[in-house]
Formats: sequence, C-alpha cells, structure tokens
Amino acid sequence: MSKTYRWAIVGLGNIAHSFVNYFDQPDGEIYAVCSRSQAKADTFAKEHHISKAYGDLTELLADPQVDIIYVATPHNYHIETIMPALKAGKHVFCEKAITMSSAQLAQAKDLAAKKHLVLAEAMTLYHMPLYQKLHDFANERQLGPLKMVQASFGSFKEPDPAGRFFNPNLAGGALLDIGVYALAFVREFLTAKPYITGTTMHRFSTGVDEAETISLRTANDELANVALTFRAKMPKQGIVAYEKGYFTIDTYPRATTALFTDSTGKTETIQAGDYKQAMNYEIADMQKMIAGDLENTSLSKTTDVMDVMTAARAQWDYRYPFEK
Repeated sequence: MSKTYRWAIVGLGNIAHSFVNYFDQPDGEIYAVCSRSQAKADTFAKEHHISKAYGDLTELLADPQVDIIYVATPHNYHIETIMPALKAGKHVFCEKAITMSSAQLAQAKDLAAKKHLVLAEAMTLYHMPLYQKLHDFANERQLGPLKMVQASFGSFKEPDPAGRFFNPNLAGGALLDIGVYALAFVREFLTAKPYITGTTMHRFSTGVDEAETISLRTANDELANVALTFRAKMPKQGIVAYEKGYFTIDTYPRATTALFTDSTGKTETIQAGDYKQAMNYEIADMQKMIAGDLENTSLSKTTDVMDVMTAARAQWDYRYPFEK
C-alpha cells in the first residue's frame, strides 16, 4: 500500500492558490497551510477545504503529520523557511529562485543531505514531459553534438520603485525573477556545468537589474546566450541548435510543443504533456524522489543555475541591501 504524502504550504499568495487548485495526486494531500497571519491562514484553509491552518511556522513544523513543506513565500524569504523545515525533518519543495545565492543553497543542501531529506526547486520546466521527448528525439535522430542554446524572456513591468519587481529591499530585479527560467531552460540542454564568458546589466533607477545579457560556455564547447528585460515585452522563446538541426520552443517554462527544423529546412512538430498538468508533474516527481523511485537530478541543475546567477551578480558588483 502506497504512502499518502501530507503537504503543508508556507506563504499564501497567488502561487499558493494555483498550487491548491491544480493539485491532484492519488498519493498526496494538502494537509495544512501557514501564514504569518492566523486570520489569513484560516481564510485560505476554509476557502480550499484544508484541515489545518497555522499562523506560526514553528507550530506547523512541530506537527508530526506534515511530510513535505511547499515554500511559496517571496524568494528573499525562502531560506528562512527552508532551514527550519529541514531541521524539523521535513522534505522541502521550494518555489524559484530557491535561494538568493549559491552560499545559501549550499547551506540548505548540506543540511538536507545530513538529514537524508529531499530538497528541490519547483522549476516546472525540469518536469515537463516535452523535454524528455526532445532529448530522446535528438538521440534517436542522431542530431550530433549540441552547439548553441538561446533563451529570451521579456516582461514589461510598470516602473514602480516601491513594487516588488523594482524594490531592492524585496530582492527585485529581472535575474532572480525571470532569469531563473531562462537559465533553467539553457541548463536543461547543456551537457556540462556552464560558466560565464561575458555579461552586462542595465540598472533601474532603484539600482536593481532591469535588463541583462549573459553569455555562457561549457567544457564541451557548447555556447549559450540569455537575454532578459523587465522593461519590454519579449517572447519566452528558446532555441536549441544541434549539428544537424534545431528546436524552437515557445513559452518554454511550461511548453508542450516544439518545432524541429533540420539542416535542409524541413520542419516537424513535437508534442508531449498537458499545460494544465504542469504543477502536477513537478509535485508527482517530488513524491517519487522522496519514495526513492526517482533520482533528484533537478537539484544539480538548480545548483548550476544559482551559481551562474551568483557569478553574474558578482561581476555586476550587485548586492541587495540586506546582504552582508
């Protein structure tokens, strides 16, 4: 008889509502929610018919019924939930960006390893069926070595210095908000850890990064380029070029369709997965990792992405006010 995993949500913003609305696991249930406001927790739990509502993280973590903590707070607060949750013996599934820096992530990974717990980032892209199908396609068609990956992501945000997108005290900026998706896409295809060969950033008036480009290379001579902006709309489009053809993937964070173009110009559409099941794919994989039925390979990709983001900020000499 399979175990039923009991989930608890910490942070009850928009993404938490989506998580509950899409959650559909035969061997999982949302058992509890937690907010700094007991009233907010009570309201959320009542709306979604959830058994337990906590207004205190320590009380939630003391509940022996909780197996997995889903961290849905703003990313600058992630580490404040991740570390206590791991110390309490709970598996942790955290929204992206998982932490603010490589140092924070290393801290969390070390603790998870010592406690024999699963720590993973809720990066849907790593769990969408389309990507495995594209890897299989490249192998079966013998497309040859990977040569280049490109990813763009542009989102026009109203220039509000106090809003979370542009406020340095709220860890604003494009890199940790949308850059994590573009870099995850790139890392999904690169065959080795990437390193930065060049990067430039443009600052918003508050000092946060409003736009940037990052050029990457691997030890296998694969090249990649990422272009991001918070001040102009650009397609969430990725291009993956092999020696004998390339994939074009639109809306890549939750993509279900890709276009393959071979070296003669002939095209072919590849489809896999269901957009509406995007969150369920990652939730199911988290439970499989805990059960030991699936290796936690996504954490190594998450680590490489965080290392690129941390290195980019170092090159820009960009630190948030709350960072030492």
